[in-house]
Amino acid sequence: MSTNSPSFKPSLGLLDSTMIVAGSMIGSGIFIVSADITRNVGSAGWLVAVWLITGFMTLTAALSYGELSAMFPKAGGQYVYLKESYNPLLGFLYGWSFFSVIQTGTIAAVGVAFSKFAGYFFPALEMTDANIIFQAGVLKIYPAQLVSIAIIILLTYINTKGVQGGKLIQTTFTVTKLLSLFGLIGFGFLLAAKSEIWHANWQDAWTMKSIAADNTTTPVIGLAIFGAIAASMVGSIFSSDAWNNVTFIAGEIKNPKRNIGLSLFLGTLIVTVIYVSANLMYISVLPLNDIAHAPADRVAVASANAIFGNIGTYVIAIMIMISTFGCNNGLILAGARVYYTMAQDGLFFKKASTLNKNAVPEWALWAQCVVAALLCISGKYGDLLDMVSFIVVIFYVLTIIGIFILRKKRPEMERPYKAVGYPILPAIYVLMGTLFCVLLIIYKPNFTWPGLIIALLGIPLYYLAVRSNKK
Repeated sequence: MSTNSPSFKPSLGLLDSTMIVAGSMIGSGIFIVSADITRNVGSAGWLVAVWLITGFMTLTAALSYGELSAMFPKAGGQYVYLKESYNPLLGFLYGWSFFSVIQTGTIAAVGVAFSKFAGYFFPALEMTDANIIFQAGVLKIYPAQLVSIAIIILLTYINTKGVQGGKLIQTTFTVTKLLSLFGLIGFGFLLAAKSEIWHANWQDAWTMKSIAADNTTTPVIGLAIFGAIAASMVGSIFSSDAWNNVTFIAGEIKNPKRNIGLSLFLGTLIVTVIYVSANLMYISVLPLNDIAHAPADRVAVASANAIFGNIGTYVIAIMIMISTFGCNNGLILAGARVYYTMAQDGLFFKKASTLNKNAVPEWALWAQCVVAALLCISGKYGDLLDMVSFIVVIFYVLTIIGIFILRKKRPEMERPYKAVGYPILPAIYVLMGTLFCVLLIIYKPNFTWPGLIIALLGIPLYYLAVRSNKK
């Protein structure tokens, strides 16, 4: 499909690309999900191990994606890789899942997290029954949801004005949250040097057990250990996801054949170090039971209170507001490029295939905004994200298998950057990702079939799109 619209302008350097990787990954998850992980595994060693496993998988995938990004340095990223490795249908199923839930659901969840933590400063934003604006059956509308929508609209509008505004927000907010996270971790370790909590938490570090609400524990043994790890990783994978967003904006990156792969590695490495360090800090300042039962799962708030006293709550609230604002900017900026590329292929709304006078896909940005806003109102974004962790990893596995397929199918193609550790590291990721999905099917089926259904709903939509193009 041809278009007379302006073309993408390469204006993002290595620093900008790295900040998009790191900034899109760090939202609110690292501040919260360690509570649920601790309830599942019940020990300091296994808590850290879950984050290390997730970090290893993320780094391995990022290093593998470098080869694909250098082969196909254009907008669309993972959608393009799946289409080129397999067929247009599989690419479309990813794009459909991405538009209907993966990207838009993440934008909604991150937006509501911003509003929830703003509630520490503005009580009207607390999601309590006293603050309900409208209710119809199970649907409840809170001011926090409306503020979330307003933030999403604001960031969408800024990004329609060109990539420069989005770049400035992304770099500024990501640098700020990285420095503040490192500061929080440093203060935590300073406090831990005078505390016995660290030593107590590591007394029985490798005995896995589940922790109930009343603090009673149940040993986790045998194959159930793998199930507990898989269930725990739903949270850590969600917190580490969106690292691939930089591949969606390849058309706007300077020297993409070099800078995309390098930014994937640097961004995921920085975030992995921060995530593991943050959890070591949690273990340093809070007993395990306090991590497992932090109020509203807000482990970072409980940790900051232990470090700074009551003011710690506000310190973390500000950090999370900065983090989620920057995170959503990266998600909004990158996501629309996937729908643009799909529309260029005739597999999405035709209007999404054009760029505005600022050389950005404005229609696609607003379409993404509308779906994310609807998910904010529905209140079901959290449930949807739990459900799609499974399908997200399936698409990652399929994409990395695509490296092997393309080496056979298109050996003549230029590969300026080759997957590090090929074939061993990509194969390890495929095995680990497949094991994760199988374990979820066995132990947490409610996390698997809904995401699969959402993806498969794309099959009839694909054939409708193909038929429409033939008319």
